[in-house]
Amino acid sequence: MDRSGRVEKILSILKKEFPGAKIALNFSTPLELLIATILSAQCTDERVNATTPTLFKRYRKAEDYARADPHELESLLRSINFYKNKTRTIIKCCRKLVEEFSGDVPRTVEGLTSLPGVGRKTANIVLGNAFGRDAIAVDTHVKRVSKRLGFTDRDDPDDIEADLARIIPKKMWTRATHLLILHGRNICTSRNPRCDVCRIREYCRYYREHHPVS
Repeated sequence: MDRSGRVEKILSILKKEFPGAKIALNFSTPLELLIATILSAQCTDERVNATTPTLFKRYRKAEDYARADPHELESLLRSINFYKNKTRTIIKCCRKLVEEFSGDVPRTVEGLTSLPGVGRKTANIVLGNAFGRDAIAVDTHVKRVSKRLGFTDRDDPDDIEADLARIIPKKMWTRATHLLILHGRNICTSRNPRCDVCRIREYCRYYREHHPVS
């Protein structure tokens, strides 16, 4: 089976394994997803989702965050890892949204990554999930699973994104991101991956190397 056929087969199996695959962060607007994604850095989605309902009720527009009292915002984010740094980042980000984008979240990678605290991963998460664009977001799970499957041999997230974009059909980029994340969280874990129950192990380079046929 050639590489494109293997990729297609892997994604087909994962679609059946995780039929409801979607982003774990809760949001109702592009701004809410942008803020939630910034907060999710080095923090669990569960913790972020527990924090954002109160936050989103208090701050509804970019202007609200831009004018926020840092101490008040910090008090709402205290349970989030690195909440002080993230408070400053969110205020700076939203000030730029107000000053340069009329308070609207940009719909391009270039526009999003011009914002303080926003890299390609965050930009692609917003594009793929808030705007329905085709986008690959490389987090730790996508990186680990992609390398184990043999989709890439590189370490830089931007390079991995480029490698995945070459072998995954564009219309599948956003969904493939969700599938790889869920597979990484549930099966292909960082420590002690559950190869014994993995449904794509016959297509996996890591499995072949660590479980050779005797």
